[in-house]
Amino acid sequence: MGAATHAPAAARNASVGDNGIAADQLRAIIERVERLHEEKKALEEDIRDVYAEAKGTGFDTKIIKKIVAIRRQDHAARKEEEAILELYLEALGMA
Repeated sequence: MGAATHAPAAARNASVGDNGIAADQLRAIIERVERLHEEKKALEEDIRDVYAEAKGTGFDTKIIKKIVAIRRQDHAARKEEEAILELYLEALGMA
């Protein structure tokens, strides 16, 4: 079997070079991933800016981060986690 036989269907349909690789398609995929990484970095910077703004207005960013994490959780999973936490705290005499 040739190298092109093992490539995904889309790559087999693209023009394939001597080495069996669809270089244009590969380059396009890599460039898309690179652009997404750049967008991700920009979003992370935006998030840092929002936390800095919150801190500047007197909010506790550590607590805000916890609230964001809680809001991202599934409601049932969060309730179960809270129940287990309460059980453990009671067992340690901390509740």
